[in-house]
Amino acid sequence: MALMITDECINCDVCEPECPNGAISQGEEIYEIDPNLCTECVGHYDKPQCQEVCPIDCIPFNPEVRETHEQLQQKYLQLIARSK
Repeated sequence: MALMITDECINCDVCEPECPNGAISQGEEIYEIDPNLCTECVGHYDKPQCQEVCPIDCIPFNPEVRETHEQLQQKYLQLIARSK
């Protein structure tokens, strides 16, 4: 499952630099997470770093983008291969 940022976001700017995949970017009003780039930090960390640093806890799992740990691992490997 990818993560998402809810409209409770206060644009504090702490999540974006923590994302190892560059999945977080500034949207029109709040930060957004690209589900095609989000691996929930699988391959990088044990826990999603954006959730760890968010001061208001507005980054839940996106129920519309369901992925298994294995699928997230595969996405991570594909992203790493593209960056080489």
